[in-house]
Amino acid sequence: MKRRSLLLLGAAATLLAACDRGPGAAAPAQGAKFNSIDITGAGYARDFSLTDHNGKQRTLADFKGKLVAVFFGFTQCPDVCPTSLAELAQVKQALGPQGDKLQGLFVTVDPERDTPELLKAYMSGFDPSFLALRGTPEQTAAVAKEFKVFYAKVPGKTNPESYTMDHTAGVYVFDTEGRIRLFARHGGGAEALASDLRQLLPA
Repeated sequence: MKRRSLLLLGAAATLLAACDRGPGAAAPAQGAKFNSIDITGAGYARDFSLTDHNGKQRTLADFKGKLVAVFFGFTQCPDVCPTSLAELAQVKQALGPQGDKLQGLFVTVDPERDTPELLKAYMSGFDPSFLALRGTPEQTAAVAKEFKVFYAKVPGKTNPESYTMDHTAGVYVFDTEGRIRLFARHGGGAEALASDLRQLLPA
């Protein structure tokens, strides 16, 4: 119950932040009706600088021309993370030929245990094109702050070393120009997200 409550609190904080677009924020695209939360023009979730599971330094600019879906989690997550990544793989399939224009990114909030080798093996179970991103604990904290993502280590009841991680569950979506556009809450379903992404793809 504690874990579920913290996740809900983290998600609520993200949703509240989404309402604050900041001065000069762009208005939603005319005629667009999204299932996800439209955060176009938000003054956060603007960029990142992390290393992918192949050892290459990555920023948002590397994926210009593609829709980018960013999810924060950890490999030992029992349910939310694998469910979300599997759903994202389904979204890519649902987009058909346009699926190649979707880049999935998984940012670990547990760099202590999530080694590059482990992340690479983990991502291969969902889609070979998806990348896992990892930073130092300090870099992870900075990126989480930029994206308004909550995460916290929860020690095991019998063995403190056997910990789990509470974290915000949801997908941030950037358009093909690298602009933040949507926050998709966990559990929304693959078809709903695929519908949103189709609206963001250039005609």
